[in-house]
Amino acid sequence: MQSELIVLSHLRWDWVWQRPQHLVSRLGSRCSTWYVEEPLTPFPGFQGENRMNHSRVDGLNRAWLEIPDKGRHVGFVDDVLPDYIDQLPELVGPPAGERVVWLYTPLALELALALKPTTLVYDVMDDLAAFKDAPPELVVRQRQTLRRADVVFAGGRSLYRSMVRQGRPDTLLFPSGVEPEHYRCPTPSGRVPGQRPVAGYVGVLDERLDLGLIGGLARALPEWDIRMYGPVAKIDPASLPQAPNISYLGYTSYADLPAAMAGLDVALMPFALNEATRSISPTKTLEYLAAGLPVVSTRVPDVVADFPDTVHLRDDAIGFASLCRQLGQRDPSRGPNAATRELLKKYHWDAIAARMAGSVFAARLPAPEPVGAEASA
Repeated sequence: MQSELIVLSHLRWDWVWQRPQHLVSRLGSRCSTWYVEEPLTPFPGFQGENRMNHSRVDGLNRAWLEIPDKGRHVGFVDDVLPDYIDQLPELVGPPAGERVVWLYTPLALELALALKPTTLVYDVMDDLAAFKDAPPELVVRQRQTLRRADVVFAGGRSLYRSMVRQGRPDTLLFPSGVEPEHYRCPTPSGRVPGQRPVAGYVGVLDERLDLGLIGGLARALPEWDIRMYGPVAKIDPASLPQAPNISYLGYTSYADLPAAMAGLDVALMPFALNEATRSISPTKTLEYLAAGLPVVSTRVPDVVADFPDTVHLRDDAIGFASLCRQLGQRDPSRGPNAATRELLKKYHWDAIAARMAGSVFAARLPAPEPVGAEASA
């Protein structure tokens, strides 16, 4: 039986390379795949009609609805869903066999059902309703999606408990993983002799970060440089703390992450402890460890539960600064220790994708093909 995968995602395929890209790039190499994104304005000032567009990229079909410039972000909301429902089924064609529709946002539930899936999957990677500027209808749509989904995955312990409480005791826990070989640099360190020590963060800069902690860390470590890699989202860039030793280096592709991490002495996870971080399970934890970096984090619940003996936990800038000075004395050429290597092997994306596919596809799919370091975001 022919298998088909249609993914409906709130994240752009070419944005930060995270859970959807890792999983879909693996599953998509084994069946016909569409990755459908939120609406997109092709250029500033565009005033054309709402219409589906698509392109072939990285072995899959990427699709989105082009809409007029509204001067603001537009997701899978009620004023565009009818256009998706009218146009997307015609674009992808009728089901030719097994059709798995895979949701990352419950706002697209109506569209998912219009595609006539044989299996409806809801992969919960974040508590989207807790994020800044989340549409109020998200909570209701999530309840509806949990009732309708054939398979529910949770990307972390806290999310898993939340899905169970919301009536899905059959939720399957699949924490996000890592591609350890991607982070093996040709040289053990990007550090230059005599260079100031460097602490850094790699990821999206949004409301989940504790900006006060970052500013306080820069003041507490005047002899260190603080490097922040990643795009700014949902917060005013002017709100980012400024200091002579803080650098904001913007979006960094997945292909360039190893080089960026090789230039760090200590990896940071300076998350605020708020509603938006209550259920996060940061993918970057394993990526930092694969790069051989010591990690300092605030006490995010899933980090505390999953990495109590691996990640160093502190709550404030002074604690972060003290650990940075202590951990910065390590030999950067050592790489991950034996226990960490076993942890990274356990959470390899290849194994996770294969197990998740086995829970979803009725047809037996070919063995996954490894996705190498050349994959880009």
